[in-house]
Amino acid sequence: MKKHILLCATLCLSAGHAMALYKVVGPDGKVTYTDRAPGDKPSQSLKTNGAVSDTASLPLELRQAVARFPVTLYTMADCGTCDQGRSALKARGIPFKEKTVRTAEDGKVLQNLEGSSSLPILRIGNQQLKGYASNDWQTYLDAAGYPKQSVLPKTYQWPAATPLAVVPPKATASTPDAGANRTPVTPPQDKTSNPAGIQF
Repeated sequence: MKKHILLCATLCLSAGHAMALYKVVGPDGKVTYTDRAPGDKPSQSLKTNGAVSDTASLPLELRQAVARFPVTLYTMADCGTCDQGRSALKARGIPFKEKTVRTAEDGKVLQNLEGSSSLPILRIGNQQLKGYASNDWQTYLDAAGYPKQSVLPKTYQWPAATPLAVVPPKATASTPDAGANRTPVTPPQDKTSNPAGIQF
């Protein structure tokens, strides 16, 4: 009996070394446990309407995919395919940021960033997908390592869509031109929808 107990304790200690857990006490005194070492870069928190969608609370497989290949969806109002794409991402449980085109300035920013004004555009890491094609989107998400079925916590809330252009404060005589220090963005190469040629 003692040998059995000793063996069980040894296995438990070995497992503890294989997957270390760290106790973290937040500023509000809340205690959480994580597999991230205290020196690791903190996860990004996304705030929306008072709710917090913290990537640290995501399952490990999903958290790794988000860190390596973050997803951004570019949309506009009254766009049926944009709505379909958004719904497909949410149904699969994909955390994503949504950037929406509402003004001419937003359109210019989109053109600079993505080299296109056709919406929707899905970006997975460095991979750009123009238009909504369910099979293509799912294939690229598979290749990026996202789970096929949603594993999001029930309390997760997607961040609200935000405009692409940041409206600067009104310029004054002492205020430099907002676009003077803007770094030009090289549009990414247009990728084909050939799954065999997936590149991130």
